[in-house]
Amino acid sequence: MASAVTEAQVRANLAGILDPHTGASLAESGEVRAVGVDGDRAAVEIVLGYPADGWRKHFAAEIREKLEADPAIAQATVSVTSHIATHKVQGNLMPLPGVKNIIAVASGKGGVGKSTVAVNLALALAAEGANAGILDADIYGPSQPLMLGIHGRPESPDGKTIIPMTNHGLQVMSIGFLVGEDTPMVWRGPMVTQALSQLLHSTRWQDLDYLVVDMPPGTGDIQLTLTQRVPVAGAVIVTTPQDIALLDARKGLKAFEKVQVPVLGVIENMATHICSNCGHEEHVFGAGGGARIAKQYGVPLLGSLPLDIRIREQADSGNPTVSAMPDSELAARYREIARNTAARLSLQAERDMTGVPDIRIADD
Repeated sequence: MASAVTEAQVRANLAGILDPHTGASLAESGEVRAVGVDGDRAAVEIVLGYPADGWRKHFAAEIREKLEADPAIAQATVSVTSHIATHKVQGNLMPLPGVKNIIAVASGKGGVGKSTVAVNLALALAAEGANAGILDADIYGPSQPLMLGIHGRPESPDGKTIIPMTNHGLQVMSIGFLVGEDTPMVWRGPMVTQALSQLLHSTRWQDLDYLVVDMPPGTGDIQLTLTQRVPVAGAVIVTTPQDIALLDARKGLKAFEKVQVPVLGVIENMATHICSNCGHEEHVFGAGGGARIAKQYGVPLLGSLPLDIRIREQADSGNPTVSAMPDSELAARYREIARNTAARLSLQAERDMTGVPDIRIADD
């Protein structure tokens, strides 16, 4: 007859299991919620701090296999669920009503595909089980209405607040909903920041776990003002491997450091080009740039994305890749990046939200 396993033995086994999205062990990240033992059987409850609908069952099976590799454990039952907390923001800013966490997606320069990454990141967070939205903060060149295929103007039930537009399961707000497509925004900096502040605070966001903010490109006065006024829980830097893009990405990283916004990591866009005819893959913009800058500044590389014509075509048609091809390898890459991003945010300090109901995501 097998000897009884102890809770300490089970916890010791769990301490050696790495969560690949947080980069920490289950013990270090505090994801072990409960452990129970009965003779040679063990029951474990793991609670992730990020949405992971596309991966939780796989992780539960992996944990069970590793536990049952211990001769003292004949059978292991593993439950993996998700709980998304509200995390601290910079300075004395208060989180927005109806929004748990704001993630800023930024780049030091234009032309690196930031807006396309931002919308697919928001869609991927939703696909993983979170309630997600996106704010188009590029006042001069709003692109999210086109990318999400949304037309018309938002409603204002009281003349003071705005109900966000919705499509593909996202709540969306953009200055592009309020002005004509051909209307140039010839505004100076203070007007831009005031307009964005009104969009952010006047929108009736509904129970969002994550609001992705598609930041305007650059690191000037407008970006600095926005990061001082918008309660951001974490930022993501989008770059290409090209040296000139990396120079500006470094500026973006340093800008967030100065305003005490934690940088969750770097996303390398257009890392490789895949020929649509023959499938040949090559590094047209250089290789490994994203990994180098991530290592230099001590932040993770959240993922790399290819230069693929389908990503551009789908964004232009109003149906981005994660929505258009949910079962594709491209969508899987975005979902992996979404899990990595939210997991890194889950390691940040939580804000005391006593009295606010929790939202739990679990399998049926």
